[in-house]
Amino acid sequence: MTVHLPPLAEAGVTLTELPPAARFSLRLRPANRKAAAKGLGVALPERVGGIAEGKGRRALCLGPDEWQIDAAPGDTPDLPADLPHALVEITDREITFRIEGPRAMELLSIGIARDLRRLVPGTGCRTAFDGISAVLVREGEVAFTLAVWRSFAPHVRGVLEVGLRELASGL
Repeated sequence: MTVHLPPLAEAGVTLTELPPAARFSLRLRPANRKAAAKGLGVALPERVGGIAEGKGRRALCLGPDEWQIDAAPGDTPDLPADLPHALVEITDREITFRIEGPRAMELLSIGIARDLRRLVPGTGCRTAFDGISAVLVREGEVAFTLAVWRSFAPHVRGVLEVGLRELASGL
């Protein structure tokens, strides 16, 4: 059973656990990108970190042959059977947090050792948060989503909550 905790807001940052959405990991040869996009209803970005949206779906390029596909709950992509690919549903594997507010970047920097200013709005990346594999998307100027494996979510939320309290106290 999943327990969704209420949003926390301190120090100009709101931390929210997002409701589940359908999520898939797609691997295929880059040459088959356009054919797969037809079946998905959304373009597959060529550039790592690129995001495309269409027909209620979102594709994030995580590597030269890897994309994360997000969709509405219950939505399942349909790719041509003759197209060589690997499509794995990972919906239940991850929990996604939304971190939003003027100090969101400062809060995330507690667990991410990279210059988040270089991640422009509308892009994403695979990274590590406090040593844990994560997918980070910069949704807007002061809004991010951070997806981590379900088993690590309590730890990540705990680190973010401590960070919120530190920001609120002026540390």
